Amino acid sequence: MRPAAHQRLTSALWKILTLLTISVFINYIDRGNLSIAAPLLKTELGLSASQLGMLLSAFFWTYASAQLLSGWLVDRVDVYWVMAAGFFLWSSATAVTGIVHSFAVLFAVRLVLGLGESVAYPSYSKILALHFPEDQRGFANSLISAGLTSGPGFGMLVGGMLMARFGWRSFFVVLGIVSLLWLVPWFRWMPRRQSSAAPPLAGSAPTLAEFARLRSAWGSCGGLFCGNYISYFLITWLPYYLVRERRFSMDKMGKIAGSAYLSAAVIGTVCGWLSDRWIDAGASPTLVRKTFTAGGMGIAAIFLVATVIAPASLCVPALICATIGFGICSSNIWAITQTLAGPPAAGRWTGMQNFVGNLSGVVAPALTGFVLDRTASFFWPFAIASLFALLGASFWMFVIGAVEQVQWRGRVRAQAVSG
Repeated sequence: MRPAAHQRLTSALWKILTLLTISVFINYIDRGNLSIAAPLLKTELGLSASQLGMLLSAFFWTYASAQLLSGWLVDRVDVYWVMAAGFFLWSSATAVTGIVHSFAVLFAVRLVLGLGESVAYPSYSKILALHFPEDQRGFANSLISAGLTSGPGFGMLVGGMLMARFGWRSFFVVLGIVSLLWLVPWFRWMPRRQSSAAPPLAGSAPTLAEFARLRSAWGSCGGLFCGNYISYFLITWLPYYLVRERRFSMDKMGKIAGSAYLSAAVIGTVCGWLSDRWIDAGASPTLVRKTFTAGGMGIAAIFLVATVIAPASLCVPALICATIGFGICSSNIWAITQTLAGPPAAGRWTGMQNFVGNLSGVVAPALTGFVLDRTASFFWPFAIASLFALLGASFWMFVIGAVEQVQWRGRVRAQAVSG
């Protein structure tokens, strides 16, 4: 059978997708900017490596634990207003970070930042599942993933240079205040209804017990945990590694890390587009999505080890290849989730998956600091990240079943009653 003709995005959907991409770009600058300031912050507050690791992981305590609530909210409350409220909260927390002067208060503000950002990915998945068909989700998700990788890249490239010249505090204050301008076009262009289609039937969203019985659910949670371990290890400790271990200046660190993340953003976007064209040509979503997710993790595993054992001349190319591998994987992660869950459960599945997946944000920064205190070397932190990459590839390839929408029992019952 000849595949259906590929449909172009409407102007309204392009505006929403553009704003979502900008929001995740800001999101990842905000969650990663403390790691950029880490070399300066550690000296100013007199922190040990373990204390710094705890501070870098604080964001993930609330970010991960609030995912279940956020997923529940976006399936029951207008997702566009939930997104706006979360954006306001996390941008305000970023601005406040620049004016606090104690470890305890800074820790508390990072908890608030995590709470605000917890609504983002459940909202993205809900919106894309509602409005984007299967053969457009790869590209749409890859743009959001490009924001995920370009945000830290921009933060490290530009933020590193600005902090070196003007200090880290002014960077936080200005970034938080300017980010709030995103809300102006969002309120203007966001749809006034969640979808032109009929709303989901009552009781159609899965329960936690129903979700827990699915092998693919655990596969997506495990795959995201492993991928996020790599992401958060690099976001939180890469600037410190490049400055203290490899002896690069703050400016040079920013250029190296920025180049790595921006390369991942470009390659990831191309991979998202290619995955849609591959599906549009007749390939199954299962083959396409798993090829990119598992293959990307395999590439990351190889080059993470190469980064830490290579001489200085090869360290940077290896680092860029490792982040590109992560970008290849991330271009298709949420397309898998949105297809498996379908519009009725996209928010809740994303919330549950993000809850498990972002526990790695608690583990990776703190574990790295703990290992560094005892080994005084980055070899084992990079080796551990490489092992997680291999494990993640196994989750995406072998634990997740066919990439097709789950037939939720609650939805079937609700349809039978309504009929």
